[in-house]
Amino acid sequence: MSIEVAKSLGKAELHAKAAGLAFETRHFIGGKFVDSASGAKFESINPVNGEVIAAVARGGQADVDLAVNAARKAFKSGVWSRMAPRDRAAVMYRYADLIAAHALDFALLDVLDMGKPVSEMLNGDVPGAVTTFRFFGETIDKIEGIVTNTASTEFHYILRQPLGVVACVVPWNYPLLMAAWKVAPALAAGNSVILKPAEQSPLSATLMARLFSEAGGPDGVFNVVQGLGEEAGKALGLHMGVDKIGFTGSTEVGKLMMVYSGQSNMKRVTTECGGKTPQIITAQTPDLDTAVAYAVNGIYGNQGEVCNAGSRLLVDEKIHDEFVSRFLEKAKESFNPGDPLDPATTMGPLVTFEHQKRVLNYIEVGKAEGAKVELGGGVPQGLEKGAYVAPTLFTGVNNAMRIAQEEIFGPVTGIIPFKTVDQAIEIANDSVYGLAASIWTSDVSTAIKAARDIEAGVVWVNCFDHGDMTSIWGGFKQSGMGRDKCLEALTTVTQTKSVWMHIGE
Repeated sequence: MSIEVAKSLGKAELHAKAAGLAFETRHFIGGKFVDSASGAKFESINPVNGEVIAAVARGGQADVDLAVNAARKAFKSGVWSRMAPRDRAAVMYRYADLIAAHALDFALLDVLDMGKPVSEMLNGDVPGAVTTFRFFGETIDKIEGIVTNTASTEFHYILRQPLGVVACVVPWNYPLLMAAWKVAPALAAGNSVILKPAEQSPLSATLMARLFSEAGGPDGVFNVVQGLGEEAGKALGLHMGVDKIGFTGSTEVGKLMMVYSGQSNMKRVTTECGGKTPQIITAQTPDLDTAVAYAVNGIYGNQGEVCNAGSRLLVDEKIHDEFVSRFLEKAKESFNPGDPLDPATTMGPLVTFEHQKRVLNYIEVGKAEGAKVELGGGVPQGLEKGAYVAPTLFTGVNNAMRIAQEEIFGPVTGIIPFKTVDQAIEIANDSVYGLAASIWTSDVSTAIKAARDIEAGVVWVNCFDHGDMTSIWGGFKQSGMGRDKCLEALTTVTQTKSVWMHIGE
């Protein structure tokens, strides 16, 4: 079913489609679905009601070994790594088309797994994944080497070649899209891939792998190992046959991946980790209502389960009260938690009941620290059976508070007043994170200065969360290293080789 047709379905139709879904719960290795060697499984839980969706294969060392061997065999054979660039691109284009054709399946699988509203899946995640595979398909015959200028007796050129086996360990907040960001450049460059989805959102990964095979992808090139991070993820990080780990998730686990690399074969590691994104709203904001709308969407979109969620609102004290008033009005009319299979719902539950408990605990921490709850602060009435948290706003926040320093990863934000832009930049940089930031101002000099001085991998001016596939994605400091999207992503899944030839006089 196409994206546009899926968008036309109503709540009752979507529930019926979801009830009729068949779940593939096995690993996908070497072009086949396989059970875990141990027979172990884990449960995928629907955060709307706590019901078990499916029992999924729980991968361990033996399953990772099997996947690495299949990926290595495929890579060495050259069936994908040495396929003619235009032929490889054709597979990627067909693959993108198949993802689009299965839009509803992907949407429903991720909605059931992690509670994301179906409208977000069909308007954001699915078309975003399609665009990602098409973009990197277009790059395949654009990967170039270099011939250097040498003495006439010498000939020197530099090749850019695939690494080999790339393991992509992805998070639960954007199961399909984050997998696409990792897998697409790896495949485009000619690598074999092992995808390890988060245990909280495993179901769409195997559909991705199956469709790659249907598109003409050779066996062993795209493998999926399900399982827990501390088991399957760790096994991939330590595996001597894995050449690169592409990781998105918590800073804590990102650091572990770097440790695993050092303990094994010094595999390359790129990480996109946590964030505590500041949005600086100056008194010179061109349009305060627009800034408010972006601030509301920037923290409450995707239930606040976003690495770059705008969780620190730095507001000029001269407009503080007016900003708070407009923010409350906009948030109340824009974000009301509800059934994620209802196209009208703008906020679903959090991914798990454990995560709900964690976010609610941070709200209590904020209260204990002296911050004032202006909005939300608990579980929405009537949704007590699900892992819901109401959109929450704190005022009276200072940057030393835990709610201003630690990543909450939920629909919770705090407003921190400032006197000058220099002070706002200082507050923005007073964080272990540096993923993204925004500055709202009509003064060009202020915008340029802030963009230069803010310690973040992405800075938006008079907007938030804008970009396309040409824009880099990645952070400074403990938000990780390496970049997703864009042509630069190809450098993280390839390596250069110098070839020097002496040709004589």
